[in-house]
Amino acid sequence: MSTIQRREHGSIDMTQGRPLGLLATFSLPLLLGNVLQQMYNMVDSMVVGNFVGKDALTAVSVGFPIVFLLSSLFIGLSMGATIMIAQYIGAGDREQVSRTVNTICAGMMIVILPLTLLGLLVTVPMLRLTNVPAEAFEDARVYCLVVFAGLIGTFGYNVNTGIMQGLGDSKTPLIFLAVACVINIILDLVFVLVFSWGVFGVAFATIIAQFCSWIFGVAYINRKYSYIHIRIFSFKVDRDLLRQLVRLGVPSGVQQCQFSVAIILMQALINGFGSDFAAGFAAANKIDSFAFMPIQSFAVAVTTFVGQNVGAGRLDRVKHGTRSALVLSVAVCAAISAVVVPLRRELLMLFNQDPAVVLAGEDYLVRVLSPMFVLAAQFTLNSVLRGAGSTVVPMISSIIALWGARVPAAYLLAWMFPGAPGNLYWSYLIGWLVGFAITGVVYLRGRWKDKCVVAGQTIRVE
Repeated sequence: MSTIQRREHGSIDMTQGRPLGLLATFSLPLLLGNVLQQMYNMVDSMVVGNFVGKDALTAVSVGFPIVFLLSSLFIGLSMGATIMIAQYIGAGDREQVSRTVNTICAGMMIVILPLTLLGLLVTVPMLRLTNVPAEAFEDARVYCLVVFAGLIGTFGYNVNTGIMQGLGDSKTPLIFLAVACVINIILDLVFVLVFSWGVFGVAFATIIAQFCSWIFGVAYINRKYSYIHIRIFSFKVDRDLLRQLVRLGVPSGVQQCQFSVAIILMQALINGFGSDFAAGFAAANKIDSFAFMPIQSFAVAVTTFVGQNVGAGRLDRVKHGTRSALVLSVAVCAAISAVVVPLRRELLMLFNQDPAVVLAGEDYLVRVLSPMFVLAAQFTLNSVLRGAGSTVVPMISSIIALWGARVPAAYLLAWMFPGAPGNLYWSYLIGWLVGFAITGVVYLRGRWKDKCVVAGQTIRVE
């Protein structure tokens, strides 16, 4: 008999069963979902890189972090909803689950219009700030404007995913994402190869696919969960729950946001070494995104696992799950690096076969993928703290790691080795080590154990 206990509609009960098996079972659909989600931007890059040109490839690459910068805060609020839903599910409080769902959905509809308008207004200034090569500037502008115009689909998909992950369901979002990915690939090819719409075509295909994924998710949740009913155009907000969402979600959003700012500043530094180096970074970054996906998947699984068990008062399971997650994430990450690094040239040539572009991409992959297991450990501990309700510490840790270590180190290394700019990528490892040290100390001190959002909950050990 399986040790995996399931609630209704396939949701996993993480308060029972072996932590390692639960984390692996929950992570697999997340991993597949991350693969499909990366396919949006990956297919965009492959299509424009091979059928439009390297300048278009650079445009898509520099446009994505700008879009992500604006959407980060609300994605953080979605993470807050995941934490709250997981803890209320662990405590068996369905009424609060329903209220949390409706509050986060209402919040999305309230802020979507001003955020969309803000995105349209800041596109050109942000592109100038990143020192985008002149030949790629117009394509990057078009890409950002189109994706910003369709932000509602991106936000909606992330909210639905956060809800279902909090409930313990990691499989259903994968199905909706698979359908959306197929739509995206088909429309990419049609818009670029048939209509010759270039970068505009791939951006338009992306927002159509994400909108479809959002609507499918709303319909599923409303149909399958009797105690939840999402009303897209309802603006009713539970103020107490909203305050909790803000407390938990804003630090996660700020953390995501400052990652985007750091990427933009790194992009500005990288663009200064010419279009070949920038295109190599763009291609390598797509490969890196796939290598990073297991870390993302384990992190979400750990957040849900810890949330449910803290809500149920099971600190003993939190400790066991943390150990299992560290072993699992570090081992898988090391194995992926061992495969990808030797095959880096062949993988880079899928995006662009220019020798200078491939060589520049190799510089990135060797220096970033080889030590990525450190990042895996850091993300795991951050997720433990976040799932327990302690979201401020991961934010502070990431701020110090980025602004006190990675970004200054990148500019320093670029200045020290002007003839070998690839050495600036060692700054990633420097930042990861600093972040892991901070989060590790906080985890060992244990003050995160009293952050549960469930009123009156006490931690027990059995």
